Amino acid sequence: MSKAFFQQVFSAFIILALVACSKQSDDAHADQNHHEYNVATQLAKFTPVEIAYDASTLSEGDQKALIKIVEASRLMNDIFLHQVYSENVALQEKIAGMDGPEMKAVQEYFTINFGPFDRLEHNKPFLDGVSAKPAGANYYPADMSKAEFNKWVADNPTDEPAFTGYFSVIRRDGDRLVAIPYSEAYKTFLTPAAKLLKEAAELTDNSSLATYLNSRADAFFSDDYYQSDMDWMDLKDHSIEVVIGPYEVYEDELFNYKAAFESFVTLVDPEDSQKLSKIGGYLNTLEQRLPIPEVHKNLNRGSESPLKVVNVVYTAGDAVAGVQTIAFNLPNDERVREAKGSKKVMLKNISQAKYEKISTPIMKRVLAEKDLSKVSFDAFFYHVLMHEMVHGIGPGKIVKDGRETTVNKELKELYSVLEEAKADVVGLYFFPYMVNEGVFDEKLGNEVFASFVGGIFRSVRFGINEAHGGANVISLNYLLEKGGILFDAASERFSVNDEEITKAVATLANELLMLQANGDYDAAVKFVNRYRVVSPELATVLAKLSDIPVDIKPIYGIEKMLSEK
Repeated sequence: MSKAFFQQVFSAFIILALVACSKQSDDAHADQNHHEYNVATQLAKFTPVEIAYDASTLSEGDQKALIKIVEASRLMNDIFLHQVYSENVALQEKIAGMDGPEMKAVQEYFTINFGPFDRLEHNKPFLDGVSAKPAGANYYPADMSKAEFNKWVADNPTDEPAFTGYFSVIRRDGDRLVAIPYSEAYKTFLTPAAKLLKEAAELTDNSSLATYLNSRADAFFSDDYYQSDMDWMDLKDHSIEVVIGPYEVYEDELFNYKAAFESFVTLVDPEDSQKLSKIGGYLNTLEQRLPIPEVHKNLNRGSESPLKVVNVVYTAGDAVAGVQTIAFNLPNDERVREAKGSKKVMLKNISQAKYEKISTPIMKRVLAEKDLSKVSFDAFFYHVLMHEMVHGIGPGKIVKDGRETTVNKELKELYSVLEEAKADVVGLYFFPYMVNEGVFDEKLGNEVFASFVGGIFRSVRFGINEAHGGANVISLNYLLEKGGILFDAASERFSVNDEEITKAVATLANELLMLQANGDYDAAVKFVNRYRVVSPELATVLAKLSDIPVDIKPIYGIEKMLSEK
């Protein structure tokens, strides 16, 4: 979009934004069946939550290191803003210059979404004059098609590693497509971020954290994140749990190839982490017990599966855009997973805030009484843990048509939604086994199915084209079809069919795992098209939830402190 075009459309955009925001806040709870798009209404779907932190448990060196890490993390916001949309910076500057309470809502919603596309409304543009978001975000030329990309790679096979790799952007150079490494494309931000991480490494008292911070800083210049991912897996006796850099591929809806920059800065909860430590020893056992043929099981992966329960201090970039995550499982590099496994990090303070502010009010409206009496935060929290465990097992590297490849590359833009569905469903599938093993108590086993079904409706409200929302609507529709979940039209409530849920979950787990194991893109398209839809039953229930916020908007205490400096 040219500067001249901005000048032509900006007046129209301001008029639209002012009109949209001028409506009273009472409109925020308008019936979804009569939904009229409104920026203030959308903003009201995010309820602010103060996220405080207590640094008193940290040594003086770690307290100083924490500040440096947060400062480096703030630069991830700048990079991600560039990654989302090519015109983001120009748009942000335009709206920042406008005053008034109406424009404040527009500015705030732009910040939440990292751009002019509403993540709760399938990336619908909420600024006039802005066209549809490119499926490839700003990782590829906006006018580049899948066919053009694939033809270039086919005609220039030596370009394939750089073109399909995680850490490059694709640009036009005359009639050519070229891959530009992240270290070059985002040098303006990565250079100061690396300096801050190096300074933090000098300040921390923990040698393993210092090693990770130094190697991650080096990776910003080399685009080789392998060693720093290995070092992150080797963190020991640390109070600060931090991951910073390019990881998830959700933003790249064209291919799911390109990684988005993000950061999680957290403090370890040692007591809860110790409680969960024994669960990590089950990783290989769970792999062996997957409901798929032996040939598809990945028994060569690393057996390490460290689990950390943490409280968030600050998040940035992809980690804070739109809906907030409650856990993560990293790294994504299959080489690291085969060597060391993966680490599951549970964000306890974020989970509690979501459960209290969002999940509980939703479940009171959508679940049958018999199931509502069973739900609990612990069942919710431990299923999320199993979800993250399952991200570390199952097909990763596969062989298709005689060539070695990965599930990610074969399933392309459908990889993320199917991987999230797999983690949900296979985690649920294994929960009774973990109860039988004595890892979880029997009470949780009685609560987990109801808690999972109740949680579906929180995630679906993120939008079914979003990976987690899409995964949940797939699970809901499949389990309804198989009779594992029931819907009562008279009460407009869902319930768990205790007689069928276990079998239905096992069947769905097998289907999702086999889609990955076979790397069958065409079959994945058919499966997703069939189940990633809003059914009449779901639409009926969602209409009753319009006055409940969709998610939280974290207000970080440490960011306030830095801003006041």
